[in-house]
Amino acid sequence: MFNIEEELKKLPAKPGVYIMHNDKDEIIYVGKAIKLCNRVRQYFQGSRNLTTKIQHMVSHIAYFEYIITDSELEALVLECNLIKEHRPKYNTMLKDDKNYPYIKVTTNEEYPRIMLARKMKQDKCKYFGPYTSAGAVKDIIELLRKLFKIRTCSRKLPKDIGKDRPCLYYQIKQCEGPCQGYISKEDYQKSIEKVLGFLNGNYKDVSEMLTEKMNQAAAELEFESAAEYRNLLKSIAKIADRQKINSHGFENRDIIAFAKEKTDAVVSVFFIRDGKLLGREYFHMTQDEETSDQELMSAFVKQFYAGTPYLPGEIFLECGMDDIEIVEEWLSKKRGGRVHIRIPVRGEKHRLVELAKENARNVLNRDKEKLKREEQRTIGAVKEIEQLLGIKGLHRMEAFDISNISGFQTVASMVVFEDGKARKRDYRKFRLKSVDGPDDYKSMEEVLTRRLLHGQREIEELKEKNQDLEFGSFTKFPDLLLMDGGKGQVNVAERVLKDLNLEIPVCGMVKDDNHRTRGLYYNNDEIYFPKRSEAFLLVTRIQDEAHRFAIEYHRSLRAKGQVSSALDDIKGVGPKRRKELMKHFKQIQNIKEATEDEIMQVPGMTRKAAKEIYSFFHLSQEENVIN
Repeated sequence: MFNIEEELKKLPAKPGVYIMHNDKDEIIYVGKAIKLCNRVRQYFQGSRNLTTKIQHMVSHIAYFEYIITDSELEALVLECNLIKEHRPKYNTMLKDDKNYPYIKVTTNEEYPRIMLARKMKQDKCKYFGPYTSAGAVKDIIELLRKLFKIRTCSRKLPKDIGKDRPCLYYQIKQCEGPCQGYISKEDYQKSIEKVLGFLNGNYKDVSEMLTEKMNQAAAELEFESAAEYRNLLKSIAKIADRQKINSHGFENRDIIAFAKEKTDAVVSVFFIRDGKLLGREYFHMTQDEETSDQELMSAFVKQFYAGTPYLPGEIFLECGMDDIEIVEEWLSKKRGGRVHIRIPVRGEKHRLVELAKENARNVLNRDKEKLKREEQRTIGAVKEIEQLLGIKGLHRMEAFDISNISGFQTVASMVVFEDGKARKRDYRKFRLKSVDGPDDYKSMEEVLTRRLLHGQREIEELKEKNQDLEFGSFTKFPDLLLMDGGKGQVNVAERVLKDLNLEIPVCGMVKDDNHRTRGLYYNNDEIYFPKRSEAFLLVTRIQDEAHRFAIEYHRSLRAKGQVSSALDDIKGVGPKRRKELMKHFKQIQNIKEATEDEIMQVPGMTRKAAKEIYSFFHLSQEENVIN
């Protein structure tokens, strides 16, 4: 259970992005902060004056998470990326299509230019940024053009050399006139190299030159000129605050790093798509204290990419693996294209790996106690059930529940728990075909038979095709069947298993008079749980989940108008009258056998409608006899 008060105490005093979720696991808000601890706490301090919108948002927060960055700038860029990707309900500032500006150098031309760009394109040009201040970018572009005399025209050179007069910038000596051939390609390229050096971080020479000119202008009392130089220095400072969230390339990459302590480890995966960090996931792993970093990384890469539907072209790892060549070959075959696994040791890629590692370390430190509690409520609860029942190797549990309204449109649910956790992708729902009326025993018999037979058929078909059993929908059988009920439901399940020559332990989830979980019925004995034990809480969760899934399915059918009955075909019987009839007689069969006077006892019933109902069923019976 996510305790907001406890989690607030664990927030770091570092820049980053925080992400708010509702109880449906939907992202409802993304924000940035200079200090995460201060900013996030503000939402939950009742004394603060929060806007109505924020108050409404806070009331829907079920839990939050965050990503640590190196600077506020990185947090801002990451916030923009996440908002555009997830479009949270309560974010309004950054949902438009505005992108942060880049400085573009057209290195695909023989005489390159410098310009502002809002998007990176695959045009063989070099991009620098993104930057948060468009004004600063414009100042820097103007400064670089003046200092290094870079052309601003859009002429196609050298094709257009000498075709027209030189522009004004040549006349005021801010351009060397490459359009007239006044400067060689080699000399112009030297100027471009200085520009690239500046944009790559070599600001010292330019900053020193501007500082000297500013001081000189101030000494000569030319304060306006000094102010211009000062503003240029500020723009350089803004540009110099580089960030690592967006790369200059367009590769799709995964960044993987981890943090570990004793038997616990947290692996952090950053997902970079089209050069932008759009998401990350954290994975908890258990290990032996003697497990090496290489072994841990290898185990994670194999397990993670075996189940993921998408593979990037590059995977950056914190450390190497013993079988890296084989894994590369396997992933390349799986992707249908080359996959490169790299271990960066310097530069921007290495800094991204370090950022992922820092976030993993933070999650591990934050969740030490949470991990232990989660393990106890899942795996620990399963072990308790094993001890209570005397069963070993309990891994997968399937629970079944029946839902109907007075026997009307009966449906069933199957929920799956593996190692104490819900495995929702294996959930199944059934519409009963052979049962008429509220007969839970027959309903359960049909559902179990269909589920197990389907699994047996799939296993045979896949074996004939020499395919892996993982491709089947029902091929994985449970280690324990859980029935929503007591002795009667268990007997039904055991009879179905016997008919199909299957041996699976069966338990009944027994409820008390208040419809709350009381214990398990197993081997003709009722086993009681210690109150508030993890086993008790797990069985309760499973029972509630099976009931919820069945009820939701039944409601969805009704909402879609898929629930119907013979009453719908009777003249004068609408939804309200149909409801009263079912409420009074409980099932259709009782209505069929009722007299006209008995039908008249239904609230809101008229004589005319009662005659129509009586005639409908009895006329239908006579017609059936004739037929």
